[in-house]
Amino acid sequence: MIAQDHPILTILLSALAFQSLRLVLRARSCCLLPKQVEGNKTKSWRWTNLSVSLVHSAITGPWALLCVYNSPEMLTEILTFHSSFSYLLICVSTGLYLVQNDFLHAKLMKTHVVIVISTFLYIVLTHYYVAGAVVALFVEINSIFLHTRLLLKLANAQTSQLYHYNKYINVFTYIVFRLLAQFYLTWYVLTNLSILPNSGYISLNLNAMNVMILVYFYRLIRTDFFRKPKHYLQNGNNNTKFVDD
Repeated sequence: MIAQDHPILTILLSALAFQSLRLVLRARSCCLLPKQVEGNKTKSWRWTNLSVSLVHSAITGPWALLCVYNSPEMLTEILTFHSSFSYLLICVSTGLYLVQNDFLHAKLMKTHVVIVISTFLYIVLTHYYVAGAVVALFVEINSIFLHTRLLLKLANAQTSQLYHYNKYINVFTYIVFRLLAQFYLTWYVLTNLSILPNSGYISLNLNAMNVMILVYFYRLIRTDFFRKPKHYLQNGNNNTKFVDD
């Protein structure tokens, strides 16, 4: 399989595919953008990048679940087990993360992307922890609703019924597919530190991610359940700055 024999090529082809999708969406922006976003360069740029990320999540989230459904032993053989199907998933996801630039102005998300890319490249090149990366990609199920939330905020739809229902589904999937999956991997690594290769590096990255996802979860709950919807703030250059919470 090409992913197994040429992983770097597969990653680059994946990155090219997602970048091409981004360019197509930008070219068709006149037909696809909501009126609240049209005519604003910053909002349009974010809308396009979030749409690409949503496509990625809609593909890789169910893909990760299907990998584990087909091979349940992935949940226990975190270090050694992998299949061609799961290895291809990691390569495709790494390609997307390489071209992901929607959140690079946010330090928290920039750190997240750097950690994910470095960890996934290590996994792709060593073939260790492929099953662990698949479990980590359960987060993409939640990302479907997380990206939908941000798209609705861009469209000033925080008071819509869709946003109302989405925020509850978002919190539920955040707990199940992001927090629980992440903490399960952390538990597995910490209880097997003495026998896992490069366990210190993996543990460090996992715990850094734990801090970030807890911080973001706090911000998510605070914004969607304890504050009135925020809109856009003007900076000194008269450009709109989107509220990231």
